[in-house]
Amino acid sequence: MRKLFDFHGGIHPPENKHQSVRTGIATAGIPDELVLPLAQHIGAPSAPLVEAGERVLKGQMLAEAAGTVSVPLHAPTSGTIIAIEERKIAHPSGHSAPCVVLRSDGKDEWVEHHPIADYKSTEKQQLLQCIRDAGIAGLGGAGFPTAVKLAVGPSKPIDTLIINGTECEPYITADDILMRERADAIIEGTLILAHILAPDKILIGVEDNKPEAYSTLQAAASGSAIEVVSFPTKYPSGGEKQLIEILTGKQVPSGGLPADIGIVCQNVGSAAAVHDAVILGQPLISRIVTVTGNAVREPQNFHALLGTPMHFLLEQAGYEADKNQRLIMGGPMMGFTVPSADVPIVKTTNCILAPTADELPVNPPPQPCIRCGMCAEACPASLLPQQLFWFAQGKEFEKAEQHNLFDCIECGACSYVCPSNIPLVQYYRAAKAEVIQLRQDAEKSEHSRLRFEARQARKEREAAEKEAKRAARKKAAEEKARLAAEAGSAEEDPIQAAIERAKAKKAAQVAGSANESQLEKLEKAVVTTRKRLDTATTKLEAARAEGADHADALQLGVDKTRAKLEAAEKALQDYQQANGTPQAAAADATDAAQAAIQKAMAARDAEANKSPQDKARDALAKLEARLAKSEARLQAGREAGEEEKIMIALEATVERLREKVAAARDQAQETEQC
Repeated sequence: MRKLFDFHGGIHPPENKHQSVRTGIATAGIPDELVLPLAQHIGAPSAPLVEAGERVLKGQMLAEAAGTVSVPLHAPTSGTIIAIEERKIAHPSGHSAPCVVLRSDGKDEWVEHHPIADYKSTEKQQLLQCIRDAGIAGLGGAGFPTAVKLAVGPSKPIDTLIINGTECEPYITADDILMRERADAIIEGTLILAHILAPDKILIGVEDNKPEAYSTLQAAASGSAIEVVSFPTKYPSGGEKQLIEILTGKQVPSGGLPADIGIVCQNVGSAAAVHDAVILGQPLISRIVTVTGNAVREPQNFHALLGTPMHFLLEQAGYEADKNQRLIMGGPMMGFTVPSADVPIVKTTNCILAPTADELPVNPPPQPCIRCGMCAEACPASLLPQQLFWFAQGKEFEKAEQHNLFDCIECGACSYVCPSNIPLVQYYRAAKAEVIQLRQDAEKSEHSRLRFEARQARKEREAAEKEAKRAARKKAAEEKARLAAEAGSAEEDPIQAAIERAKAKKAAQVAGSANESQLEKLEKAVVTTRKRLDTATTKLEAARAEGADHADALQLGVDKTRAKLEAAEKALQDYQQANGTPQAAAADATDAAQAAIQKAMAARDAEANKSPQDKARDALAKLEARLAKSEARLQAGREAGEEEKIMIALEATVERLREKVAAARDQAQETEQC
């Protein structure tokens, strides 16, 4: 006989378990619509892989793990994805969350299975990946990803593997009936877990109020290294830390994990799911759910698909809505009221409790604390609930943390024994949420501060580098001037000489401008305007070849420039006639203007006469040339370390040109096929 230990506190509430184990596990069937929340576990919600309108098969991955602490989601049956949207979920707040909505086609067609033929000769990492890919999260608690829990490093060797078959919460019998009917799968799954962890001891803990489950597990474990242990019933012996203390006498340190003392604990449902994933190649798409309470005529356990609406199971259990005052997911101690019977079951849904008002009456209004100390006597974590209540009520979160607020497992034992009916657990939950939010805000603030300081340091560094370059250039210029002076190559100050040269150049420009005759000005105006017309005409032709939206605007510019050219030519001709200038010069100017106009018109006609294929190829070639030039400019900017805003503009230009090139290439291919 294994020596057993006890933990501090604990209570003995009415069990009410016999109602739901009078019959075996019933198959719930397939509802018309399954609602699958993307977050059914602790950690990051999974990321969808499917889209609305897509047909999927049973067992197909619908959403992938979105981080280390995350698991994928699979289709519980075959059908069509009709939406990925916000839906009401089972949560104390009653809020909505992103869900994949699957409409069943009734065929229940499986994807191809990929079981592992011999897990004993399989690498441990491959087994962990199989468990992760199967979407397995803890089925008896908060839903911590199983593969993450098993992936302990070599620095933490595991001495003991504990499989939790306690199920101490009143009313719930999902694990009890699973141990009775699928003991072989639990044992095989336990051996797979032991192969991964290589512990010295393998224990399965079962409370003594489940004699049938205990005897069935013992028979299934016969001949193996697994020891099935029965111990006295007390709530909450199903808590991970409490079960570890009962079976080993060890206590998990405050703020620590079982792996810190060489122990890993898993639920019997999780062990069965590991068996299904490794031996059968089936992901986690269903679970056992207890439907009980005096508001149902036939309490029982159902094998239900994940995503099944709660009302679908309640109807099969003979739900009498008029007798039910509130619907609870979980048990009466740690469960919570759900907003509607339409919310779906998830991986952590072990029970749907539909009590009558007499069965679970609403708590009377709380009274002032009388400091009786009964809460401290009942606390299984050896905390001081009375002090925690005061700190939570006064928002003294630092003191609450100092009194190990996060060691509270929220079992509800303190609230159960409180003569003043104070909802202590609700205060602790609210305080935990506040502390977590404050931590997240502090992390964001620190992240923002670090980013600001890094930006300031970068700006200061760039400014220092620019100043150093300016100083270097100045020093080089001074050194050059000194050397020139010493060599006798310069008889005056080089800087002053440069200034004088600039002044002389400017004076020459002014004198030239003053001496420029009226005739020269008019001729220069004609030449300049003609160049502008040629440039505008070229841009117009390119825009038309690309099919750009601004071609009409460019045409308007060409027309205006042409009118200005005609006016400049007329002014030149009038001046020449008035001052007796030979008519040949005017004729030459007119002929040149007409030649430019005719050239533009010929280019436009040539463009209009091109075939659609030629136009598409020309447009593609021009766009590719522009893209190559922009990419070269972007690369040069990166190498030169230009400012961030310039690089953003260059990257946007390149991205926009890439899109245009892709569209032009598609257009050219379509034109060639015509």
